[in-house]
Amino acid sequence: MTDIDLNALSLAELKQLEKTVAKAIASFEDRRKAEARAAAEAVAKEHGFSLGELAEMTPAQKRATVAPKYRHPENPEITWSGRGRKPGWIAEALEAGKSLEDFAI
Repeated sequence: MTDIDLNALSLAELKQLEKTVAKAIASFEDRRKAEARAAAEAVAKEHGFSLGELAEMTPAQKRATVAPKYRHPENPEITWSGRGRKPGWIAEALEAGKSLEDFAI
């Protein structure tokens, strides 16, 4: 690497140097990406696939949302599907002697 006395350069020379460095960085990153792609393609080929086939794989399907079965008596916007952990307002009401049917939608 060459030693450059940055203090001796003019503003125009510094800006040109900045552009040159930016191009060199972009070129380096492009080469690294090409190397990574070639390595990934080689591994995919070893397993009998193309990189394109592997890239097109779809992720697992998302679960459908479950309709709510129970509604808060004072705030109808608060609901519970009946799945998973009981919300606090349901647990408190059950302890107070109410049943789930009291909150059914």
